[in-house]
Amino acid sequence: MTSKHLIKQQQQQQQQQQTFNDGKPFNYEELNVIGTGAYGTVYRARDNHSGKIVAIKKIRIPLTDNGVPMSTLREIALLNQLNSSDHPNIVKLFEVCQFLESESQLLVLLVFEHLEQDLSDLIERLPKTGMPPTTVQRLARELLTGVDFLHSHRIIHRDLKPQNLLISSQGHLKIADFGLAKTYSDFEMKLTSVVVTLWYRAPEVLLAQTYNSSVDIWSAACIIAEMFSRKVLFPGTSEANQLDRIFELTGRPTAQQWPKRISLSREHFPLRLAKQPKDLCPALCEYSNDLLAQMLSYDLRLRPTALSCLEHEYFQQEPI
Repeated sequence: MTSKHLIKQQQQQQQQQQTFNDGKPFNYEELNVIGTGAYGTVYRARDNHSGKIVAIKKIRIPLTDNGVPMSTLREIALLNQLNSSDHPNIVKLFEVCQFLESESQLLVLLVFEHLEQDLSDLIERLPKTGMPPTTVQRLARELLTGVDFLHSHRIIHRDLKPQNLLISSQGHLKIADFGLAKTYSDFEMKLTSVVVTLWYRAPEVLLAQTYNSSVDIWSAACIIAEMFSRKVLFPGTSEANQLDRIFELTGRPTAQQWPKRISLSREHFPLRLAKQPKDLCPALCEYSNDLLAQMLSYDLRLRPTALSCLEHEYFQQEPI
């Protein structure tokens, strides 16, 4: 590397440091690990200035010859733009910091508000009577309102699950773990996926097909059903078994619907006829069953948008 190139790289890194956190020192003390996901490790930490407890997500990003990839810079700018909206159903981002770990790797830290409980914890602690219908309706509305906000800003979450939905002390739902998700390829996602994430994954993703924002609609429907029944709607043990459990509801796709040029054969799965969500989740009422039937369409083109879901009769009725 020439001295001229080195100077240019250092200038770019300084400029990127300014872009991320204006050169401010990092003043947080890590306390413990909260969780590890496909996109990084999340820590519980303390702000040394205010004493406030926060959540810090650490993500390592390979550097290119030109420094930080432009896709990462765009994601950072988008996160800051989202944060300025201060949406009630999106976890608050306090700060974005970056540190150069080596010539080839950047460490990005996203400092979020910390919430003690997630939806998975809430569901596990429910009494045998389950979640009150009014609570299910309210949390479902808050989930879809947050998803609509993300989609309106061209963000696809791609990993919605109860563990990524945090519950505030006032009982309101906030979507978490969406930062920088799009900077990683689907191939990398598959390498780092865990079985639990399969349970909320849309069939087109499992079949390695092109997908769009409707993958979040599918995941949201699985989560809403779980709030009703206190159990996972499609608890698959592998990608093939996950698809088979999905086909128990949607029916086995026709030969015309089955994607071309994939190694997995349609004949691998037994013939299944379509059912209603209520057949798998008896706690559903008439309106919630109709909503989830639309959201869980095998054909992604038939799934409603988050905004259309919010306009469904289910949200206009008193919970049954």
